[in-house]
Amino acid sequence: MDSTSSNDAVHKFDSVTLLMFMGLLVATILSIWIIKHFRLRFIHETGLSIIYGVIVGAAVTYLSKKGESYEGMEYEKLINQSDDSNLTEEALLRLLSYSNSTLREYTCKRKPDTVLGSKMVFNPEIFFYVLLPPIIFHAGYSMKRKHFFKNFGAIITFAFVGTLISTFTIGGIIYGVVEGLRPAVIKTGLDTRFTFQQCLWYGSIISATDPVTVLAIFHDLHVDVDLYALVFGESVLNDAVAITLANAIDEGDRGEESVGKVFGTIGMFLGIFIGSFVMGMVVGSVNALITKFTKIKEFPLLESTLLLLMSYTSYLIAEALSLSGIVSVLFCGIFQAHYTFNNLSDDSKKNTKQIFEMLNFISENFVFLYIGVSVFTRNFSATQLNPWFIVGAFLAMIISRAVNIYPLSFILNLGRKHKIPASVQHMMMFSGLRGAIAFALAIRKATEGTPQVQIFLTTTIILVMLTVIGCGALTLSMLRWLKIRVGVDDVAETQTLSTSSPSQRSYDSTNTADSTTNVNLESMVRFLMFCQLHLGFLTLLCFNV
Repeated sequence: MDSTSSNDAVHKFDSVTLLMFMGLLVATILSIWIIKHFRLRFIHETGLSIIYGVIVGAAVTYLSKKGESYEGMEYEKLINQSDDSNLTEEALLRLLSYSNSTLREYTCKRKPDTVLGSKMVFNPEIFFYVLLPPIIFHAGYSMKRKHFFKNFGAIITFAFVGTLISTFTIGGIIYGVVEGLRPAVIKTGLDTRFTFQQCLWYGSIISATDPVTVLAIFHDLHVDVDLYALVFGESVLNDAVAITLANAIDEGDRGEESVGKVFGTIGMFLGIFIGSFVMGMVVGSVNALITKFTKIKEFPLLESTLLLLMSYTSYLIAEALSLSGIVSVLFCGIFQAHYTFNNLSDDSKKNTKQIFEMLNFISENFVFLYIGVSVFTRNFSATQLNPWFIVGAFLAMIISRAVNIYPLSFILNLGRKHKIPASVQHMMMFSGLRGAIAFALAIRKATEGTPQVQIFLTTTIILVMLTVIGCGALTLSMLRWLKIRVGVDDVAETQTLSTSSPSQRSYDSTNTADSTTNVNLESMVRFLMFCQLHLGFLTLLCFNV
């Protein structure tokens, strides 16, 4: 009877948790419609998802029933537990857990927690095996190939060389800050030692840019096609490079640090990246051959399903071979778009575009909702909110972006026919938001339960929220201030590029954001009324929980 009641309780909490996220997604979708209908550019759907998540996370934390949970990673069995079931807050429990087939022991403290809040902490593998593959594949499958390959040299330079520069810059600055300020930090009681390799690993994950907010506004305003291609292409390949580099640094984090070990890590990164690229290319090519030399197009449902399954297979094969599934599924998407797409029936072309766009939309908004919810439900302790580390990481992120964009743009302009103007460089600098990839890598690492990785996670959440909400709100102002061209037709632009000289191309057009977006007072009032309505809806949802 007790077992049945326990299972029913677990089922109920799981249902309530999923219901809460579904309600948040519905609220987000309705809000997005209002934003697009009234052409409101000062807030974006991803920033709105984070805000909704923060509101619900705070309500769940402070209004729902209190229980007890354990700080640290999930465990399979408690050992050395006292016979007294009423353990004090300072009672230590030794937890037995299996990670990568290795027996490890963790120590954690028992502390109060909300029952529902503890259920809202998901296994980070859900992000990597359910949510991230559709996001990455859609990026490759929906890529505007003509403009992407026209700027391919610059994109590769920013994605590969720029990410390496960013990783070492962030890692070096953070290591210098935490070690240089160590005497002052010890006096505050926040003494946590960081190795250079740990700082380098954090530099790699926080180098993963995710300008989804900026790109959505670019798409709505039809900004200059070269700017869109550079920002989009860099972010897509940069994510793959950052993930592979983080995994290589993590694998190399054994034994003593040395210069040879750093070069060994870089060599491992190149091997993993090339292997993953080949895997994605092979799977994409195989699917292209199947669709070309068979009559499966007579059955659009089977054709669309095959494309989806083959794409996901490329991810799983790479992960099974200890390669990078993200890199594999990205290039599989690019190959599918370039070869397989042309072999599909008209129905399948339309269906696959809509299916992957929908999966990308749901996955991306779910991730940002969870980022907002986790601000309160993860119960961060004071030691995990290290202000020195957070400030150092924020400054390092800005400096590394500048060191990445401006010197590489100068070098690229020496050999480019169509130069990258200063205004585009400034916009690329501004577009370096952090998002789902950095958060997912940090939360996966956080399962180790060490103080360092917990600080990494809290810092990442803060940086993601600051960049997504702050930069998303200022994107339109930056376009206006930099006089970036908007309302550009892709086809007309391509024809112009083929017939005009570089001197005839001007980025300082009178067709700027000033002439395309004017938010009147009535639209603002309606939006505020809509926000009040949704705030009431979220409050009601939380109280019913």
